[in-house]
Amino acid sequence: MSTPNKTLKTPLRVALACLIVGMLSRIVNWPYAGGIIFVSFFAILILYAIRFSRKNPKKSVDYIKMVLVLFWTTNGLLRILDFPNTVIFQIGTALCFIVWFAMEGTAYFMDQDRKSTNTILEIGWNFAMVVGVLTIIAGGLMQLLKWEFAIPTLTTGLTIVTAYILKDIFNSEKKEKKDNNNEEFQL
Repeated sequence: MSTPNKTLKTPLRVALACLIVGMLSRIVNWPYAGGIIFVSFFAILILYAIRFSRKNPKKSVDYIKMVLVLFWTTNGLLRILDFPNTVIFQIGTALCFIVWFAMEGTAYFMDQDRKSTNTILEIGWNFAMVVGVLTIIAGGLMQLLKWEFAIPTLTTGLTIVTAYILKDIFNSEKKEKKDNNNEEFQL
């Protein structure tokens, strides 16, 4: 059974890559970093809302992902504008992520027969993504503690995650030609 391609996949990936570039720019105190981050968060919010509205039929996990994106992007927009008390949006993001992971979790990387569809190269890239995220977390904690090499650690993690997203953007055309059924696995 063939399913249609996801709506606005490439523009969303470009917006995510721009968001990470904006965060890198903010770390090294480059001008216009706040503007890049603001526009990226706003673009993600609008593009995902359009994508959600075009999806039929909508399942409960789709609503959870929409609320997750809404909390996450609203938190990012309000943080850029220096609004106080954004902790409500951070808690909402965390709760939605936990619910999403409980509902979909690792099934995101499996096909309809519950078999892993990843090649060794894709597993390597996914491992790099995990290492990148852990490096970002470690760099952020090191920065809070004012330890040496915090900024290079954080920048390394952001570079790895940006490379993963850019690889995904430029590799998506090849993957779509090879496999027309690239929808997420829905429980």
